Amino acid sequence: MRLLPPLTPSDGNRTVLLGMSGGTDSSVAAMLLQDAGYKVTGVTFRFFEAKETEKPPFLEAQELAARLGIDHIVYDAREEFESMIIRYFVDEYMNARTPVPCVVCNNRLKWPLLLKIAEERGIFHVSTGHYARIIDHKGLPLIAKGADPDKDQSFFLWGISEEIRKRMLLPLGGMLKSNVRKIAHEKGFVAVAEKKDSVGVCFCPDNYRPFLLGRLNGQEIKPGFFTDEKGDIIAKHKGFPFYTIGQRRGLGINLQQPVYVKEIDKATNRIVLSGLQGLYKQEMVLTDYFFADPEGVENGREAICKIRYRKQATPAIVKKRDDKHLHVRFLKPLEMVAPGQAAAFYDGNVVIGGGIIDSAR
Repeated sequence: MRLLPPLTPSDGNRTVLLGMSGGTDSSVAAMLLQDAGYKVTGVTFRFFEAKETEKPPFLEAQELAARLGIDHIVYDAREEFESMIIRYFVDEYMNARTPVPCVVCNNRLKWPLLLKIAEERGIFHVSTGHYARIIDHKGLPLIAKGADPDKDQSFFLWGISEEIRKRMLLPLGGMLKSNVRKIAHEKGFVAVAEKKDSVGVCFCPDNYRPFLLGRLNGQEIKPGFFTDEKGDIIAKHKGFPFYTIGQRRGLGINLQQPVYVKEIDKATNRIVLSGLQGLYKQEMVLTDYFFADPEGVENGREAICKIRYRKQATPAIVKKRDDKHLHVRFLKPLEMVAPGQAAAFYDGNVVIGGGIIDSAR
């Protein structure tokens, strides 16, 4: 297992660019990298800032970097974030799909930006405070689950290129969150140690619907109908983008038994409701997929599939259908599979691939 590579005076690879949010995890990552002998440069991305924010996160990261005695960069990526992540987020909901912005951001924006900035500045390694590990697996540098099962973030990192993985450092991968907070306390960074964890999507951590309404640029969300599986109308709904596959709460209806969103039909603005048994799927098709060993899926291979960050580890057979699609057959039916979601594949604790769900049945 490779967490922090050993250093020698002549290795030339003692520099690291660390993504710093100002939170507990990236702050302790900076401390650990320093302790291991690395010359750390911190970078804080300005991705999205709410107008009411009193103190932008990059200021906190700047102050921490100064206290640690490390160089710090503020990189304004708000334009890229708007076009690549927020526009995608809105478009997916408006196309009756469930977006996964944290997966897209990590794989297509955050880590590629880290590498770009590192290369521009002659820095070799790139790092973050993610709870995941980078290990040598059959000769390939691959992402693996973090040691803390409650904080493991490997699910979000399946699409990172080999070029980046070869230069990744993930100092928190082998640690529990409780120990990370303890380190900050012991080093005298009490405020850092006691910071609350961020939850949800960074630009709308609570209810996404008001955010969506504010970003429609003239598009409309119109009321429609809930129906049962036979097509009979049950009640009105507020518009299909406000609902997701598998949703039970917040439907605004009272029936004799619990019901869930089974299907969302953009063309008719109708939402099909069913009992839990109606949500189970036997197979799905993925697009925008990545596999560390693409030959391994040419004829089909077994892997553990996850379509939720902390839930549902299901054995499946994964097989390449064509250059743009993977076919996945679950070895036991899986519920709440929604187009637009991400799926990650594991060999034991090692992430071997992933993709975006295009359809399921």
